[in-house]
Amino acid sequence: MLDPPASDSVDLLIVAGEASGDEHAARLLKDLRAKQPDLKVAALGGPKLREEGAGLVFDLTRHAVVGIFEVLRNYGFFKKLFEETLSWIGKIRPQAVLLVDYPGFNLRLADALRRRGLSGKGGGDIRVLQYVSPQLWAWKPKRRFKMARSIDALGVIFPFETETYADVDLPVRFLGHPFARDDYEATLSQDPNAPVLLLPGSRKQPVGRIFPSILDAFLLVAKDRPGLRASVVSPEGEVREIVDTMIALRAGAGDKVTVHGNDERVGASAVLTSSGTMSLACAMAGVPGAIAYRAHPLTYLLGRMLVQVPHLGMANILLPDEPIFPEFIQGDAKPAKLAERLRVCLDDPEEITRAKAAADQLSQLLAQPADLSAADWLLQAGGLGEAAN
Repeated sequence: MLDPPASDSVDLLIVAGEASGDEHAARLLKDLRAKQPDLKVAALGGPKLREEGAGLVFDLTRHAVVGIFEVLRNYGFFKKLFEETLSWIGKIRPQAVLLVDYPGFNLRLADALRRRGLSGKGGGDIRVLQYVSPQLWAWKPKRRFKMARSIDALGVIFPFETETYADVDLPVRFLGHPFARDDYEATLSQDPNAPVLLLPGSRKQPVGRIFPSILDAFLLVAKDRPGLRASVVSPEGEVREIVDTMIALRAGAGDKVTVHGNDERVGASAVLTSSGTMSLACAMAGVPGAIAYRAHPLTYLLGRMLVQVPHLGMANILLPDEPIFPEFIQGDAKPAKLAERLRVCLDDPEEITRAKAAADQLSQLLAQPADLSAADWLLQAGGLGEAAN
């Protein structure tokens, strides 16, 4: 299942299982290359890491799933992948393993490396690091104890997250949010004359559940506005196929909706988005809109019992007193309700004013000075400073 590395030795293995993690890890790797150009890096990740020169031994982003029942449905695949990953690490012995977000897979991997005596916490010589914290403040806060047993160091991207680990013996550093970097180039901008933006996400199951609702909501609004157009941002591959098929099945949608790749710059007058990373990007760009989300019914019920925050979208979590995006979750994510919200975003100038004010608040919050850069943290915590020698 895993391809062999390009070299007999690997200094760093990166494991990033989702599109957002792939992008965050790729930015980190670009900075790392500037400091250690000869570093030998392999990855279970995606196309962004490959573009930055990582030897991609498996495209994990193509198999991203969310929800306990979706994971169980693919249990055989993930069990085989997990065992092969452990064997790969045991054979190649990279100097460090960087786990990027994706806690369901990555925290189990860290624990297994400890139990097999491969990681530093297990008495071995492989440094195991986590970049981007699981959302402990939202659910499963006791995971911090397991992380302290299995992980050598943690780098977080939100300033308040260091406090979450104050009672455990785990070195935690605030590394700054990638969206707040001086060199971050946003691919999204607010423009009242631009099309409506539809963001169904990057994972097959959520896209299959969410995109019909947000697409139909747009088409309801477009009935009374012949010139209204929509843009959809979608990665290539199976997700793009789902998006293209749904557009093709709706009469007239192909003339009104244009699909863009993840790297294309788009303007947006308003947005209907899933709750993932791009919802925060939309909020920081000052685009008014709404969040829509649907999960497997049993996953949703389980989540209601476990999740401890009142909002799903990260921008709303960061600004709980004045959430920027109304959230339409599960049965509320109906085209008629979303269409009503979309009309308000398009017609009420106050919505743009509110969105811009929220964007300023988020920028100030995330612009707090980092303890050090993510690349410097990785070199120090991973013991990679001499890896190229």
